[in-house]
Amino acid sequence: MNCFANRSVLLVLLALFLAGGAMAQENQTGNDSAIPPEVSEYADDWPLPNYDYANTRASNTTAINASSIGDLGIAWSFPLNATGQFGAASSNPLIMGDTVYFQDINANVFALSLATGEPVWSAMYNNTSVAGPNGPAGGWGKVFAAVDPYTMAALDAETGEELWAQRLAGRPGEGIDIAPTVYDGMVYTSTVPGLGDIFYAGSNIGIIFALDEENGSVVWNFSTVDDPESIWGNPEVNSGGGVWYTPAIDITTGMTYWGVANPAPFAGTPEYPNGSSRPGPNLYTNSMLALGHADGELVWFTQVLPHDLFDHDFQIPPILTSANISGTEQEIVLGAGKMGRVYAFNRDTGAILWVTVVGRHENDQLAALPPGTTTVYPGALGGVETPMAYADGAVYVPYVDLATTWTPESSLSVGANQTGPQPEFAPFEEGTGGLVGIETDTGKILWEQTFDAINLGGATVVNDLVLTATFDGTVHAFNRTSGDEVWNWTAPAGINAWPAVANDTILIPAGVGEEPALVALRPGANVTPPTPEPTPEETETPETVP
Repeated sequence: MNCFANRSVLLVLLALFLAGGAMAQENQTGNDSAIPPEVSEYADDWPLPNYDYANTRASNTTAINASSIGDLGIAWSFPLNATGQFGAASSNPLIMGDTVYFQDINANVFALSLATGEPVWSAMYNNTSVAGPNGPAGGWGKVFAAVDPYTMAALDAETGEELWAQRLAGRPGEGIDIAPTVYDGMVYTSTVPGLGDIFYAGSNIGIIFALDEENGSVVWNFSTVDDPESIWGNPEVNSGGGVWYTPAIDITTGMTYWGVANPAPFAGTPEYPNGSSRPGPNLYTNSMLALGHADGELVWFTQVLPHDLFDHDFQIPPILTSANISGTEQEIVLGAGKMGRVYAFNRDTGAILWVTVVGRHENDQLAALPPGTTTVYPGALGGVETPMAYADGAVYVPYVDLATTWTPESSLSVGANQTGPQPEFAPFEEGTGGLVGIETDTGKILWEQTFDAINLGGATVVNDLVLTATFDGTVHAFNRTSGDEVWNWTAPAGINAWPAVANDTILIPAGVGEEPALVALRPGANVTPPTPEPTPEETETPETVP
């Protein structure tokens, strides 16, 4: 583990913190002029990808709790026609007043009536190269989303008309797979180097972008690879970095926090086994970054896994809160990823405060793989895959136990210039999962629930409950203090996404299987209501700016 800082910038920031005090940011308060009007107005709904700028995924303003959740029924169901490797949906919608904004896995964007599920408008892009977790952001009268692997666009929030489009990725294999966020006149997004048929090809890297919300022009960008030209000494083979999930923003200080993905090739290639084409720590992969929101300047970074061999991204949306750690009240940022570990960092310096292991672990700490095959837990599709949630001193963490079998030459980098044996993945049906509650003051596990299916449904706090869902389509609700299960429900399809909640409605994207749909649950609703008309399967794709 390495922690580095830009000392001069850090000292200035520390002085500002001491003078003004850094505050935990779990609600939409603070620098109101920088917050889009819609995010402020609908702060009690679900106006941002993970509810608030702190990414807490915790709502205490709804009518749903342990006493009423048993009364939930299907209020409406919106069919999804998108198809992808992992289903039709891979993230949650936004809820702003009486309108739901949602993006499916083929980059199609919908505005729906929260009351009925009827479409208000749809912007159909039908791009099958998007892998997710994609999704929309909203503000300043616009809805922002990646409309193909290379392009961020702004749509009119009332009509769906495309207002601008900005191409961000140029090389094949680099693309956008993130739900963006919005703040201070900017749209924050990132590219990743693993997309479609050209997956982590040599020379591809991930770049963070801040775009002007009015016209899409690039305000600043930041390379998540520290030497983007040489890429750790071998640009023909190496690639890596990028951000898959929405950053957190501290609206009191203007700092943004990003969890960065893995380096490649992984584990290696026949010519360069065990990542020997990329000696060293491979910065800034598998790191938490603190970047100034206005200029993208790096203030600190902490790498939690140098020279990753196993595709163990540190990708989960960071969560901002405060904690009393060893008798000292601190502003902290929580992070996790596919390595199956949860970290608490000091928000000002990046110092690691505690680490908690979740799920099954075997051979995942090897510095080099021995000859032959080695089974590793968590595998490349295991660990913490989907977002955590936080409330009242506890963070709730979903995890996946699914193995990958590697050799030193195994490579998931399948670009045209890389060949070699592929790792072996355990079938999804052999995987299991769980949900843990962790005390943020200490990192102590408070309770744990395990499942017979992999858990890709994230964690979402609703009053006294925490919700998650498994790939087989079962939604679970637990008492978040005791961990006792109080309710479960079987969706019409499997789940590879997570809900949004507002007022008396839970919206659950159930995208895996023969009847994928966005389902609205409400207390007292009919079990089998009329279903809105399905989305069109084919339509002309709007033109984008080259």
